[in-house]
Amino acid sequence: MSLLGNAALAMWWDMAADQRAEFEDWHSHEHFTERMSIPGFRRGTRWSSAEGGEGIFQMYELDAYDVVQSPAYLERLNAPTPWSTRMMPHHRHMVRSQCRVLASAGGSVARHALTIRLSPRPGSEARLQAALSERLPTLAAQPGCVGAHLLRHETPPIAATREQQIRGNDQYADWVLVVVGYDLDALRALQVGALSSTALGELGAENGVLGALHALCHSTTPADVAAPAKAAA
Repeated sequence: MSLLGNAALAMWWDMAADQRAEFEDWHSHEHFTERMSIPGFRRGTRWSSAEGGEGIFQMYELDAYDVVQSPAYLERLNAPTPWSTRMMPHHRHMVRSQCRVLASAGGSVARHALTIRLSPRPGSEARLQAALSERLPTLAAQPGCVGAHLLRHETPPIAATREQQIRGNDQYADWVLVVVGYDLDALRALQVGALSSTALGELGAENGVLGALHALCHSTTPADVAAPAKAAA
């Protein structure tokens, strides 16, 4: 499996322009550091809208699905720092999917990402999963792309956390397809072609597929945030 682990947290939200500078400072220097200290968190990556909007996409790669309900993670979700408490209300229109990885091919971090939020039609789950899983290696290997990953949301049996209460009513994406690459035009072509709502509908997806293009901001691992600074020789 190409993602680092068998589970992932996929999240989308809007961040107003007048909050963006503080958000990026907090998210890069406090929030990522905090999350990467939690056992089972393998990598965190943040993208912004490639179209110049307010949208943010973030993905955490996790060892296993149980990490989303682990005591260490829930402790942080229920005891946000003062800075986190101040920033959480600015996460507008939050969509937060706690996912199992259904299939994965190629790399998970690149200059750009195409995210597709979709749901299978009733009775078409197995057909859609098989069709998309079969296509992932081809998507990852085509010019301009380097990776493709299929995720499925599963709601854990836990109460709403303090962070969720501060933000309000989080939504979730049922299934998530993430394609990453170095060529934005290649991803844009997939969005209107092979991964369009029409094409995915033919494979068994419901109407209402949501696609978005993103640009890489920051990616980190536990080793990155734990390593002490080294003086130049």
